[in-house]
Amino acid sequence: MQLSVIILNYNVRYFLEHCILSVQKAIQNLDAEIIVVDNNSPDDSCDMVKTLFSNVILIENQENLGFPKGNNIGVAQAKGNYICILNPDTVVAEDTFTKILNTKNWQLNTGIIGCKLIDGTGNFLPESKRGIPTPMVAFGKTFGLYKMFPKVKIFQKYYAEHLNQNTSGNVDILVGAFMVMKKETYQKVGGFDERYFMYGEDIDLSYAALKLGLQNYYFAETSIIHYKGESTVKDEKYRQRFQQGMELFYAKHMKSSVFFNSFMKVGMLFFATIKMKSNAKISKSQPMHYVLYSNDMELKTKLEQKLKKKIQLKNSSLSEKCASQSLCSEMTTEVILDTNSHSYKACIAFLEQNKNKNISFKIKPVDANFIIGSNNSNDRGEVILL
Repeated sequence: MQLSVIILNYNVRYFLEHCILSVQKAIQNLDAEIIVVDNNSPDDSCDMVKTLFSNVILIENQENLGFPKGNNIGVAQAKGNYICILNPDTVVAEDTFTKILNTKNWQLNTGIIGCKLIDGTGNFLPESKRGIPTPMVAFGKTFGLYKMFPKVKIFQKYYAEHLNQNTSGNVDILVGAFMVMKKETYQKVGGFDERYFMYGEDIDLSYAALKLGLQNYYFAETSIIHYKGESTVKDEKYRQRFQQGMELFYAKHMKSSVFFNSFMKVGMLFFATIKMKSNAKISKSQPMHYVLYSNDMELKTKLEQKLKKKIQLKNSSLSEKCASQSLCSEMTTEVILDTNSHSYKACIAFLEQNKNKNISFKIKPVDANFIIGSNNSNDRGEVILL
């Protein structure tokens, strides 16, 4: 078997359904399997998988074992020569896996390959490619010095600024929301370190590959959506787990001192607190205008009844040149993309091309009874049942 896609889920039933639907389309021409590991979700995620996706392998943990252990359990069942670690709040394009598996960058010393991640508004997520968070690199990131001093190279290493977002190349650290590697590589590095619960384990795994002499690679030729905020509530527990994860990474891999340890604790507390506050400031403004890209008049009627708003129907291609111009206005607009009429690849490209502070996006998954989206990378996202 070529590929095993491991999706670790916790309590994001509708995002998981959307993710699986997109993955199914992406593996149609591959010898591949989907393995969902559920960490004892209190919602009906498991019932949904059993009802809608009988061909998906479902592993039901009886407690929330955390990100590393949950993924290790999934990989242990994987039959693919390659594995993909994938978050449930992601959407992949139809050719994402084919492109990555066929890339010429699978050399003898290739470790992990990642790709370009965008959020639900079409904006690039800089954590798609990162450098090793050494003390000075982490200092520049924690206190925003990489923005204040863009020409100071050491401060630009955190987000691997030697590559722009559209350029493929070697990087040190990749994000755990999407990682592709040979199964034997995963086994050689020992999988995810189960002492982590959540946060830091992707940095640790990437660094473990580097220590074996392997090279990680950022592949910019395919984009996926990572709604991101849905998978994590930024609360006090988030701050504690983030701090614990980074403390473990530094204890394992970096020379430490009393001064360094004190600085990192203060820095991590500051960084996590800023994240929590930014999440609390999110305000949702009601769209004034709705546009539906679809060939389905019945869907338009259903949405108008649900939203109690008039909806402009566009049955044109998502690649039309005038799309961006027609959407750019002072009026807050919500764009709904119907994947029964348009491919996931086209929808993802549309988000990237039309990102605008006045535009929000929802996607109607294939044969699903909801629309789904997120207006901010810290936003938990929104599901509207039809």
